[in-house]
Amino acid sequence: MDNPAIPPPPTPEQAAAMAAAAEKLNIEIWTLLAFGILVTMLRTYARVKAVGFKGLQPDDYLVWVAVSFYAFESALAYSVGEYAMGMANNGMTDAHRAALPVDSQEYHLRVVGSVIQLSGWSVYSVLLWSLKASWLVFYLRLTEGLGRSYRIRIYIGFGLIITTWLVVLLNLFLSCRPFRRYWQINPNPGNVCQPAVSNAIIWVYWTCNVSTDLYLLSIPLPLLLSSRLQRWKKISLMFLFSGGLLIVVFATLRCVIIVTDPENGAQLAGSWAVRETFVAIVTTSLPLVFTLVKGWLGPLVTRVSTARSSQKDSKHTPRVIATFGGGNSSWRGRGPPTANPITNFTMNESEEHIVYEMKHMPDGPLQRPADNSIQKSVQVSLDREERRQQHPMPSNDGSNMASDPRWEQAQTGHSAFIQGRNMSMSPGNYRH
Repeated sequence: MDNPAIPPPPTPEQAAAMAAAAEKLNIEIWTLLAFGILVTMLRTYARVKAVGFKGLQPDDYLVWVAVSFYAFESALAYSVGEYAMGMANNGMTDAHRAALPVDSQEYHLRVVGSVIQLSGWSVYSVLLWSLKASWLVFYLRLTEGLGRSYRIRIYIGFGLIITTWLVVLLNLFLSCRPFRRYWQINPNPGNVCQPAVSNAIIWVYWTCNVSTDLYLLSIPLPLLLSSRLQRWKKISLMFLFSGGLLIVVFATLRCVIIVTDPENGAQLAGSWAVRETFVAIVTTSLPLVFTLVKGWLGPLVTRVSTARSSQKDSKHTPRVIATFGGGNSSWRGRGPPTANPITNFTMNESEEHIVYEMKHMPDGPLQRPADNSIQKSVQVSLDREERRQQHPMPSNDGSNMASDPRWEQAQTGHSAFIQGRNMSMSPGNYRH
């Protein structure tokens, strides 16, 4: 005789609907995983093409750490529906718990489902926080050579992600004591020990995740907003670096849906975790993949961008282009950086370029590079007309030679000479 405290099994129609929903979810899980791996492979290809395997930086490896845990998380999300039938130790009445036999299949599935949920939270934390660390390492390369204030903000970010990661893990493993209550069925372990719908877990993760993402956004966006970039370029770069906002939206949706539907919390937690982390994987690699795809589209975009940039550069004072990622550099001898150093910003084949406008070029001849230095070709173009007006050369008879063709020829040769010289970037020093 059936126990009235135990809910009846689903009808054939309900079982068919549940099977169809599970199949659809499984297709989504593996499709997102395949696309996430593809995007990460494209990012790595772009980096290797630009700097070679030996030139890869920690952020290039951290994204693969995240992808590895993303595959693990996808397998756990698949297991929730395929093996645990979407069940855990939540969504049960006290009568149901008391009447459920310990040796029954449902009891076993709920224990397994609870363990899967607990494992999912652990994998989720390593995955997301690896991506956050990858962003910070990328920012270190991007802002190399800028003022110290930019670097300090990145170092604070490292401290923030380490602290929040420890907080979420300690909360996960210490909030429910003894630890075995996380998969306890009877008596009711309470909400704090139900890993699929635990408010203590959900909201601590949400707070730490969202706060760190917003802080990561606060590092590049102010630089872009205050730069002299063309509006279309500024908007496109802001879009590339604002992927964290999508992660915040998905994290918030996940928490709200799970809290408002505790009955199906186990299944929802797995599916929404996969969606959120997929967005995080893609947005982390998007800035570098974008440059690769842009190169594949042909030289059309490059021609348009170069034409616009040339028109703008001809109206300004000399510029120096610094390439980051090929070694450390410093700006000793150039004076302090300006409050708003970024005037142009592009990324070409996964190399980051920041263009500085130098108000005063230092005097003196170009120094010879050291034997162990890295050669970087840098073009310094001077507007000939502007130079003639600012520095006219008087002739012997006291007249201005600015209009003399010989002076113009000399100026042209001087400009060509400067453009043909190389700048020396040795590890730890940047000389000219």
